[in-house]
Amino acid sequence: MPKDSWQRYTLTIIILLLLILTTGYFSLTSGAFEMTVRNVVETLLRINEDPKYDLVIFDFRLPRILIAGLVGLGLGIAGAVIQGITRNGLADSGVLGINGGAGTAIVLFMFFFQGQIANAGFFSLMIMPIFGLCGGLLAAFLIFIFSWQNGRIDTGRLILTGIAISSGFGALSLYLSLKMNSSDFEMATVWLSGSIYDANWQYVLSVVPWLLILIPLLYRKAHLLDLFQLEESSIKSLGVSVEKEKVLLLLGSIGIVSACVAVSGSIAFVGLLSPHIARRLVGVHHRRVIPVCGGIGMLLVLLSDYIGKTIFQPLELPVGIVLSIIGVPYFLYLLSKAKA
Repeated sequence: MPKDSWQRYTLTIIILLLLILTTGYFSLTSGAFEMTVRNVVETLLRINEDPKYDLVIFDFRLPRILIAGLVGLGLGIAGAVIQGITRNGLADSGVLGINGGAGTAIVLFMFFFQGQIANAGFFSLMIMPIFGLCGGLLAAFLIFIFSWQNGRIDTGRLILTGIAISSGFGALSLYLSLKMNSSDFEMATVWLSGSIYDANWQYVLSVVPWLLILIPLLYRKAHLLDLFQLEESSIKSLGVSVEKEKVLLLLGSIGIVSACVAVSGSIAFVGLLSPHIARRLVGVHHRRVIPVCGGIGMLLVLLSDYIGKTIFQPLELPVGIVLSIIGVPYFLYLLSKAKA
């Protein structure tokens, strides 16, 4: 890596970390119950314990901030990998229907365990990502089947198929949620819109193992994503098992997306926006793009959650809706560029 590129990459990471910490601080101190820096520091360091501050910080705000950061990290990295596999800048787990498939499987889980989700134990929360993984795999399988043409994946058909599959899963999720009792229906509706308002420490513990295992595995294969930008014949001449590696990378991405969807609902466009911003900042090499994508994803979800819960007070706008307001125009812009 050239010296100037390394300096640019390091500076980008430092700025992202500062922005993430700043956004996290504002999320921690802002809300109906205002706190000062001193209150937060004393509570976190257990200098001056106060039950009111303990409740607000440890039971409500800190788990929510951590879930927002972890979900953004996972979706940003998964988006970079999916775009690298498909060689399509319009690809994203939400646009391609993987979020929709994972979400439908989790709604199905809620449907079969009606009345028990609100008091779900840790075991149930650990099982939900596995349901999501099955749904995401089903969505990916359908998308690749319908996008396969002349012995390869047609990237144009990939996007259109993904949008259709996503719409179909969305309709099925809505149908299942309408069959639920009132309390579960409300929970499913809020969850489908992409919300982290009900985050807790069990959610954090359920998603962390997936990220700790899958993100390093994907990062180790980052060089393959660079090779996938070449012609397939050129890659095979280097001794790379193209289809096998693509399947492994796709499985890792779907696993991350499923774990994130299980705790936050269907949050789209993080995986679409993050790689485009990252490539503008640090270039196209995936060993730099993947970490920066994770940081940008964290910042996007944290910032969207902060906007959703503060600007529209006393109402609260789900983070998925805030991101859609940003992401839909950008997606249309990218689509118009692709056609041009």
